[in-house]
Amino acid sequence: MQQGDTVAIVSPSGPAAAVLLGRGVERIEGLGLKVVTGAHALDRQRLDYLAGDDAARAADLQAAWCDPAVSAVFCSRGGYGAGRLLGLLDWDAMRAAGRKVLIGSSDITALHNAFAIELGVPTVHGPMVACDVIAGDEHGPEPLTWESLRAALFGASEPVRGDRVLAPGRAEGVLTGGNLSLLASMCGTRWQPSFEGRIAFLEDVAEEPYRIDRMLTQLLQAGAFDGVRGIALGSWVGCGDPYPVLEDRLGSLGVPVVAGLAAGHGSPQMSLWLGELGVIDTESCSLAGPIRDGEQAR
Repeated sequence: MQQGDTVAIVSPSGPAAAVLLGRGVERIEGLGLKVVTGAHALDRQRLDYLAGDDAARAADLQAAWCDPAVSAVFCSRGGYGAGRLLGLLDWDAMRAAGRKVLIGSSDITALHNAFAIELGVPTVHGPMVACDVIAGDEHGPEPLTWESLRAALFGASEPVRGDRVLAPGRAEGVLTGGNLSLLASMCGTRWQPSFEGRIAFLEDVAEEPYRIDRMLTQLLQAGAFDGVRGIALGSWVGCGDPYPVLEDRLGSLGVPVVAGLAAGHGSPQMSLWLGELGVIDTESCSLAGPIRDGEQAR
């Protein structure tokens, strides 16, 4: 991406607050980008956890992706609802639109996973336009979050540091994953996640350790971790102490596991390129990427 590009903002999941969305739009414009907002971005419906009807949310997303003037699609917020759109999108039309950038996290994991499978495009797991770390403070976005997003969009991303190692080693592979709850919910669908030959990134919010155990067990029994090369664990805000269960369920896979990355929920929220080559190095307790041909991890 470059300054002057046009980007779209849509609400495929929960409803955004109008004040936060407006403030977020101003900040994205401050990056030198032109912003268009989906026609239904501020819609509501009787199910108050959804930003309008499924058909309207899907139409906004598809229209933004298929617009030849749009270089990237930002999601306004997470919550719930993106998974309801997957069967409503015209994947052939979106595939024909070519490579663009999708930015979002949390519930947007459903789109990250489906876009990788259906469109084969890398996406950015990062903060959303109407979330607190971008638009919650009238004085400006959270600085580390903002700089990481800027770097992901316009330049080379810096390695993201963790704070603990659950299993030592070094691994290289395409980064995939996102929110654990969403990944588990896609088991048994045509968009079932697979980490084979890849580095799995996982995070979640407000889940008790036993629920994390259940979701990891579901993914393990579904074969999602078969052939995984390494695991990067992000934030676990409001999850108590998740590390005993994370180590119990993932430590026996025989691959490097780095944990405590500031990616997912909470503050700061570092941006990660999914679908690009990354490197886990437990000696430096970091995840580096994207690593492209001819480059080496720092």
